[in-house]
Amino acid sequence: MLIMVAGPYSSGNADAAQRAANLRVLNETALLVFRRGHIPLIGVNAALPLIEIAGEASFSDIMMPVSLALAERCDACLRVGGPSRGADEEVERFRNRGLPVFTSLDEIPAA
Repeated sequence: MLIMVAGPYSSGNADAAQRAANLRVLNETALLVFRRGHIPLIGVNAALPLIEIAGEASFSDIMMPVSLALAERCDACLRVGGPSRGADEEVERFRNRGLPVFTSLDEIPAA
């Protein structure tokens, strides 16, 4: 399965150090999804290079549109971490399509 890993990145006006720590958690979780035999996807990882080129002022114009578009192409979602409006929007996309939303790695079947 192609599984989106959704969780906080910039929630609560996170500073650069907190955003880096949040991204590390998402990437570490993605590696565990991969080790279960699935392909993980993190919307932030797709959006950040575009934001870097376009400039930080374009963050809101790029981040969620890219993440939500990718959510439409995945088979399931793993929601991790604490509060995040963006991650909750991603989760809602999966629920609206009747696709699995996992809240623990243990819920994800081995491929």
